[in-house]
Amino acid sequence: MTHTITLLTPGDHALPATGSTVLGLPNDADPRTVALDGVQRIDLHFPKFTDGRAYSQAFLLRRRLGFQGEIRATGDVLADQVAQMQRSGFDSAVLRADQDPAVVQRQIGRFASFYQGDAVTPTPLFARSASGTPAPQTSTATAV
Repeated sequence: MTHTITLLTPGDHALPATGSTVLGLPNDADPRTVALDGVQRIDLHFPKFTDGRAYSQAFLLRRRLGFQGEIRATGDVLADQVAQMQRSGFDSAVLRADQDPAVVQRQIGRFASFYQGDAVTPTPLFARSASGTPAPQTSTATAV
C-alpha cells in the first residue's frame, strides 16, 4: 500500500470549494476540544520550522480522534519536514515559496519503509514481519 502526500505551492493553497468545510487550527489549540462533525479538511499551521506542535496535532487527529478528512500543513514547511509530516498523518503540505517540490520528492523516496510504527502504519516493522502482515508501506509525494 502506498501513502501519497500532496505537495502544494502557496498559489495552489486556495480557499475551499463552496460547500466544503475547512477548519484552520492554530498550533496551540487542543484538537480534542474542537467539534469535527462535518469538517472535511483541517489546516495545521507551522509558524516556524522549529515549532513542531502541529505534528502532535495531526497524530492526535488521526490516531486518537479518528479524523478521516484531509490534514494540510501550512506555514514554514521545508523539504526535510515533509516525510515526518506524512508519517504524522498529513495528507498535503503547502511548501514555503523557496522550496522545490522535486527536492521534497527525493527526500520522501529515500526510505522504502520505517522501523517504527506511525500514524499511517501503526504496526512496527518487526511486528509486521512476524505476524505475516503485508509488506511495509512505501511513501510517495505528488506535486500539484
